[in-house]
Amino acid sequence: VQLQASGGGLVQAGGSLRLSCAVSGRTFSSYAMAWFRQAPGKERKFVASISWSGGSIYYGDSVKGRFTISRDNAKNTVYLQMNDLNPEDTAVYYCAGTTGAVGVLHFEYEYWGQGTLVTVSS
Repeated sequence: VQLQASGGGLVQAGGSLRLSCAVSGRTFSSYAMAWFRQAPGKERKFVASISWSGGSIYYGDSVKGRFTISRDNAKNTVYLQMNDLNPEDTAVYYCAGTTGAVGVLHFEYEYWGQGTLVTVSS
């Protein structure tokens, strides 16, 4: 299984970005997926997760109401729509997948992408 994250870049505060994570493999629809982020010098933190069906979705407190996670099982892709970005959102964003239940902890996910950098300027 390979995960390829894309869509990062430089954006001004208040702007929006949409991240994508393309997943190889025929069983994507059975994976729970998540986004985590890691700012320079800080630990990796949970951003959002979605169950295989999309029926269960979780968000980290700092992104609730601003970020939306979604998935398209026909395209083997999970998305993270990020609105009203602020400089504190600057980080490398990682997508992750698991064949287990959807969760919010990084060790619950066995598959990881390479990360995409999001930089928000003030």
